[in-house]
Amino acid sequence: MLNVTPAWRKPATAVALLAAAALTASCSSGQDGTGQGEAGAPDATITATPEAPTVKITPAEGSAKVNPAKKVVVTSDGGALETVSVQAGDEEIEGRFNTDKTKWVSRTALKPSTDYTVSATAGATTQTSTFTTDKPERALQVIDVTPNAKGETLGVGAPIIVTFNQPVTSKAAIERALEIEAEKPVDGAWRWVADNKVIYRTAKYWPAHQKVTFNANITGIKAGKGLYGVKDYTADLKIGAKQISKVDVKKHMMYVYKDGKRVQTMRISAGMATTREYTTTSGVHLTMERGNPVRMISPGRKKGDPGYYDVMINHAVRISNSGEYVHAKDNVWAQGVRNVSHGCVNARPDQAKWFYTNVQRGDVVDITGTNRELEWNNGWGYWQLSFSQWKKGSALKNSDA
Repeated sequence: MLNVTPAWRKPATAVALLAAAALTASCSSGQDGTGQGEAGAPDATITATPEAPTVKITPAEGSAKVNPAKKVVVTSDGGALETVSVQAGDEEIEGRFNTDKTKWVSRTALKPSTDYTVSATAGATTQTSTFTTDKPERALQVIDVTPNAKGETLGVGAPIIVTFNQPVTSKAAIERALEIEAEKPVDGAWRWVADNKVIYRTAKYWPAHQKVTFNANITGIKAGKGLYGVKDYTADLKIGAKQISKVDVKKHMMYVYKDGKRVQTMRISAGMATTREYTTTSGVHLTMERGNPVRMISPGRKKGDPGYYDVMINHAVRISNSGEYVHAKDNVWAQGVRNVSHGCVNARPDQAKWFYTNVQRGDVVDITGTNRELEWNNGWGYWQLSFSQWKKGSALKNSDA
C-alpha cells in the first residue's frame, strides 16, 4: 500500500520553529498570520517593572541601649537615597551622603538616653527605624568656666579655664569638641593641667574690646570608659580694654597703661627679698581676683614666731597663688624709695583704690627687677611659657584636628 503523508503534517522541529517565529512576529508587530494587523487593535507591548530600591537603616528598628558613640548608617541598594532624616524631638542629626548617594552616615554625635527616629526615602521606598541610646555609666559635664562672672569684663591676658565633673581619659576627643569663636580671632591652644581641667590661652594677647564665645559641644562624645558627655555648655565672654601694668621693683615704680596710653603712675614698695618667700616674683602676672579687705596671714608661721603677721589689707588685687597682691598700704615713706614688703606690691591708698576699682580679671601685671621668676603654674602665670611650650600640653599635639 502506498503510504502518503498529508501535506499539512510537518516534522515536529519545523513546526516548533514556525511557532517561535510566529510568536516573535506577534510580540514585535501585533500582526496576524497573514502579516496584516488586526483592524482597530492597538500594538501590544511588554514592559518590565523595575524593582523598588532596598533601604537598610542601622541601628535597626527597635534597637535599645545603642552605644552613643555609634554612627547612624543608611544604605540603598537599587537606587539613590533622596532624603534621610534622623531626629530626637526637635533636634535634627546632621549627616553626609557618599558620591552616588547610596550611603548616608551621621556626623553629629548621638545623645545618651535618647529616643531617635530615622526616616529614609529612595525612589518608591520609604524606610523608618526607631532606636534608643544607652544610659552612660558616668556622665561628663562642664561644672565651671573661669573667668566668667555674670556681667564681667576681662583683660587681654585672660585664660579660659574649663573644669569638668569627671576625670577625662579620652582628652583628644573632648578637646576637639571645645570651640572658641572670637569677633577678632587670634591663634590659641588648650593645655590640660589635670584630668578634669583644661585651659585655653591665646598665642598673643586678645585684641581688646570684643566678644568671645566658648562652646563645649560634648554631648555624646566618649570621654573615657563608660563616660560620655551629656550636656553642651556655652559661655559668652567680653574682652575689655588693653590694661597692662609695668612694675619695676628696682626703681620702686608702677605704670598703668590703658589701650596704649599711660593712665597712672604709682610709687610702690615690693618684697624686701631677705628670703625667697619675701621676694616678689618677676614675670608676666595676671590679675586673678580682688577683695576689700583681705586677711593676710604669714604662711608657715604661728603666732609668736619671728616674722608672724595677721593683718587686714584694703583694696587688694591678687596676682599669684604664692600670696602676691597689689594692695593699699599707708607707708609712703617707703614707696618709691625702698622695698620693705613680704612680697606684695603696695601703693598709696588712693592709687591702690583706683587700681582696685579699674582692674579687670586677666589684666597683665608685668614685673621686672628681681631674681625670683614666677612659675607658669603659680596662679595664672601662663604667659611665662612661650606659645610653643604651651601647646605641648594639648592632647592634639600632632593631630590635624
